Amino acid sequence: METIKKGSNGEAVRLLQKILNKHGYMLAVDGVFGKLTEAAVREYQDSQGLAIDGIVGRQTWARLLGDDALNLKKSKRKITEIILHCTATREGQPTTVEAIRRYHVKNRGWSDIGYHYVVYLDGSIHEGRNVDISGAHCTGHNAHSIGVCYVGGLDKHGKAKDTRTPEQKATLIKLVKQLMQTYRLSANQVYGHYQFANKACPSFRIEPFRKSLL
Repeated sequence: METIKKGSNGEAVRLLQKILNKHGYMLAVDGVFGKLTEAAVREYQDSQGLAIDGIVGRQTWARLLGDDALNLKKSKRKITEIILHCTATREGQPTTVEAIRRYHVKNRGWSDIGYHYVVYLDGSIHEGRNVDISGAHCTGHNAHSIGVCYVGGLDKHGKAKDTRTPEQKATLIKLVKQLMQTYRLSANQVYGHYQFANKACPSFRIEPFRKSLL
């Protein structure tokens, strides 16, 4: 996540305000990092034993995003890779696990949705294929991997684009970090689909994403 502070504005600030409100603060979710947001950040940092500077950088984001552990089922399979994907749908266009499942079963002939987790536009996590069962998301890597997909990946003209909303970016970091912890994996065991196939998926480079996991 980008570093934000007083004077910043935009979707990252909106996400910050939403998260702080879950902790009892009563901020307007307006995307403007003003005095009230800065005061809430300082108070939160103080309560968490963080440096009280009012700046939301890597450490503060990590604490904000990691407050609530995800209740993830651990696969019975030996997992050595986490592979990230996009749905290849256009920016802002919603879809669901059920819609993806229908497409994969009808058009691909698979027994189920290919991914184990799907992250919607609002950042919510939805389970797909049972993690105990090998996915159908990356040829040659399905047996020992977890497939994570976010909704999006194309611009309004159908070209590859990182369309992740701030909520999706935050959730992907949180989800992947917990998967890493669950399966005792390093950031170097997190991959983008494009590293194994001739495609742009997930429409963002994996190296900067790996740094956000450290």
